[in-house]
Order: sequence, then structure tokens, then C-alpha cells
Amino acid sequence: MTETTDALADAYNAALAHEKAGQTAEAAALYRQCLALDPADRCGAAMRLASMGMGDAPEKAADAYVATLFDQHAEDFDDILTGALGYAVPMQAAEWLKATRPGPYGRLLDLGCGTGLSGMMLMELCAHATGVDIAEQMVEKADERAAYDALYVNEAVHFLDEWAKSGDPDHQPFDLIVATDVLPYIGALEPLFDGIAANATADARLVVSAETLPALADGDKDWTVTPHQRFAHSADYLRTMCARAGFPDIELFEPITVRLEQGAPIPGFLVVAARP
Repeated sequence: MTETTDALADAYNAALAHEKAGQTAEAAALYRQCLALDPADRCGAAMRLASMGMGDAPEKAADAYVATLFDQHAEDFDDILTGALGYAVPMQAAEWLKATRPGPYGRLLDLGCGTGLSGMMLMELCAHATGVDIAEQMVEKADERAAYDALYVNEAVHFLDEWAKSGDPDHQPFDLIVATDVLPYIGALEPLFDGIAANATADARLVVSAETLPALADGDKDWTVTPHQRFAHSADYLRTMCARAGFPDIELFEPITVRLEQGAPIPGFLVVAARP
């Protein structure tokens, strides 16, 4: 195992060096070597290949990659996200909800809860809050905030599927479902929004954020991998997914700066949708 781990680290670091030097063919060969060494793709080689145009885009980032990425940064995540990256989506969502649709809401589901920023912002609007994140160390940080009544380590789609099918009387549907900074790690959104549909009350409200790219504005593509190894989605696709999940009433569809990347703003959307 140690030899494989060392070989994977060597191949990945060499691939990064070639990519930064503009040697895409050499980088691609090494990223493919990473995938051969680690089919679970903890280092995100498939996303790297797609971002360079040297491989097909996966329908989502590998679970092992997302969990590893966020576990690595759990300790200083808030400082990085809200400081260097200028991330403020939970605050923006909470500000709009408190001013426009304050509830109160019975049950909140925070998908991709991370360290609990959304939970902290929304706890006063909800009687009960459930948080879910794929990264165990992020969930531990969220637990320290005491903003949630229940926390789970799970991938979002898996959680939604298991919750809907469990038969547990405590597994009730949710009145407010929030997914901020989740869509950038999922390309094809149908499974996620089908899961949301199965776990929402009849009058639920949905809050999501997404990154986008100018190339998606013409409607030829629903989603793509960005140069920064995340997923971007078109506005039309997001509206279609909201309707698919039974949230056709778009209350807010606001262009925002989702975050900064090397100091440059990353455009996206903040969306709030309701059931009729």
C-alpha cells in the first residue's frame, strides 16, 4: 500500500508540474497513470484531464477525491473560504431568506454542510436542522458549532436515496433544503434533484448555488468542467432541474460572484425556488 501511495504521489506531483509548464500531453499521461494506480481517484485526475480537454468529463467528481480534498482543508477551511476565496454564499442566502421568506421552517436539510456556515446563518429560521457532508473532518467541525440537531457523513445523492427509502419514522421530509457549494462538484444534476424531490415537503423551499461560464449561456451545453476542476452549469439547466424536482416557482435567480480563484471572480448563480 505504501509503495502504491508513494507512486501515486510521485505521478500526481509530476503531472501537476508538467501541466503548469504547459506540457499537456505529458501531464495527461501521468494523470492517466494516477487513475490506473488509484481507480477511486483520490487525487481528482479525471477532473484534471477533463479540464485540460484531454479526457471525457465525468458526471461528478469522484467521492474519494471530494472527501480527501475537504478533509485536508478542514482545519483552516473557514479562513480559506471566507478570506482568500471571498466565499459568502451562505451569508447571501440567509440575508435574502430572512428579509423575504423568513419562515419559520420546520426542518432544514443542509447538503454539503461543510463546517456549518449555512447552519449558523439559518438556525434561527428552523426548528430542526440536519447537516450532511462527505468529508468526516468537516462534519466534526460543523458539530463544534452546535448549529445542527443531526449530522451525517455521507455523499449527498446517497444520503437522499437512503433517507427516502429507509422507512424510519424519524426520517421525515424537509421544509427548507440548502445546497451551497455542492453543484460545483456534480456535473449531471438529475440524480441530485430527483433525491431532493423525494425528500421535500409539499410546500418546501430550495436554495442552491452554482458556478457558470459564458460559454454555457448559448444553451448548447447544460454543464461542463471548468479550468479550475469544478463543474459549471447553465442557467436554463438549473431552471429545468428545479422544475424537475417540483420547484417551478423561481423566487430568486441572481448572478453572483461565487468565489475568487487566484484573485479573479468566479461567476455563478444563487437560486431560491419554491413548490407551488
